[in-house]
Amino acid sequence: MLAPFKSLRIRWPQPAKWLRKTTKRTVPLVLAIYFAPMLFAFYVLCGTLDVLRNTRRTRSTIDRYFAGNGVFTWLLSPFNLMMDLLSLPHWNRGIYRLEDLPEAYQAEIRAIIEAAHARDIVGQLRARTEQYKRGMYFFKWYGRNVRTTLDVPEFHQKYRYIQTIGVSVFNKRQSTSKHYGPLRITLRVLYNINHIESDQVYIRVGNHTHYWRTSKLFIFDDTLQHQSCNESDEPRYCMFLDIQRPSLVPGLLRGILAIVRRLVGPINSIFYRQWTFVK
Repeated sequence: MLAPFKSLRIRWPQPAKWLRKTTKRTVPLVLAIYFAPMLFAFYVLCGTLDVLRNTRRTRSTIDRYFAGNGVFTWLLSPFNLMMDLLSLPHWNRGIYRLEDLPEAYQAEIRAIIEAAHARDIVGQLRARTEQYKRGMYFFKWYGRNVRTTLDVPEFHQKYRYIQTIGVSVFNKRQSTSKHYGPLRITLRVLYNINHIESDQVYIRVGNHTHYWRTSKLFIFDDTLQHQSCNESDEPRYCMFLDIQRPSLVPGLLRGILAIVRRLVGPINSIFYRQWTFVK
């Protein structure tokens, strides 16, 4: 009589894992409320204003922001909201077209794209990255050149608005988790260098899904929750640029960028710990 039920198993939560997770989230919260209630209230307000910018406002979105991989973004929310104010009257659109940027910005982006094709970036990277699930190649980081073994002199030139130049490689069946970028002093420009036929290669930002087979160029605010996916059997070579946000006080933003580079430069690998850095 009971034989059919032998394979039926009930999966109970693991007490130790549940306790660790709950403690990790609860203890800092209790300490913050007890020792710095006003500061905590200020951060809750800033974080709420910040996370509500996401178009997908699910429980998971909010949970990731306040207690998951968006915690750095939450801690930097006062700074990021200040960057929004300093960028006015250039309102943060979240997702941009190239035509939304000033002409000088467009010219630098087009020059970089032309150089990527002229120097056959995909051909140069293919042998270097084929053994990695996800490879990351930096040429410039917040205005400072990074030594590389690739011959792309255009990527090491001095640009007025482009701050970071890199290429990310997803080999087949590789995707990121949903995550938030930490800083909003720049905008993220993505350009998929190789030709994509499959609709299984895309980036999702909130409720918007951008397919690389439809358009190679995508510009967005990467402090919004996003996820990059390659569910195809072909590699994906995507160039990424960080561009200084348009502003009426560009000199002030460049000065802030220089400070950020000094502070974040030594620990930038924290934000890319799931990647293999290739030189």
